[in-house]
Amino acid sequence: MTHKVHPKAFRIKGMEDFNIRGFYGNKMPQYLEEDFLIKDFLRDKLSEASVANIEIEHSASKLNIIIETARPGLIIGRGGEGVEILKKAIEQKLKNLRKTSIGAALKSQVGQVKIDIKEIKNPWISAMLVAQMAAQQIEKRIPFRQVLKRSIERVMQNKEVKGIKMEVSGRLNGIEIARKEWLKQGRMPLQTIRADIDYAQTEAYCTYGAIGVKVWLYKGEKFE
Repeated sequence: MTHKVHPKAFRIKGMEDFNIRGFYGNKMPQYLEEDFLIKDFLRDKLSEASVANIEIEHSASKLNIIIETARPGLIIGRGGEGVEILKKAIEQKLKNLRKTSIGAALKSQVGQVKIDIKEIKNPWISAMLVAQMAAQQIEKRIPFRQVLKRSIERVMQNKEVKGIKMEVSGRLNGIEIARKEWLKQGRMPLQTIRADIDYAQTEAYCTYGAIGVKVWLYKGEKFE
């Protein structure tokens, strides 16, 4: 049998880049675990801000966090006070982590934290935002087939997108036996390395259990 591979991991350094970058020295495992905890913290704190991606860049004394969002005003706040509050929350989170077993091997002093906000003008060409919107509708008990059809129809109205595949799995519509259902429109060349494929997955939390949502968007081929 064949093995499924993550579409982004399959294209790392060829078509995709790492979301966490920097020099870690011999403390890479500890820093990497800390970075993942920071990303989880931000996703939880900014759950209403339509965040598509979070990138973390390390330098000698700085931590640069790049947040891609469809609702930048919700993060920035009035006069930029939202970013300052978020920056202080991250610094406090880092200080707390450095006191635990995870950060015990790292420097106790936290470097300068910088936050950059990137606006996504069209959420319908971002796989993560499409998955989040579909999950929100499923949580509102809208039938999953209706959600998939509407989402695919809306996404395919954008000329940047050449193909889409959406998959949901779990106790669909509350039935007792879990299963998978998917819909596809257009092309989806998953084995073509130069194919520009945006992939995302998230969960919809319903009263009868969690429903997994996966989205693949094909945006043509990149020639570099």
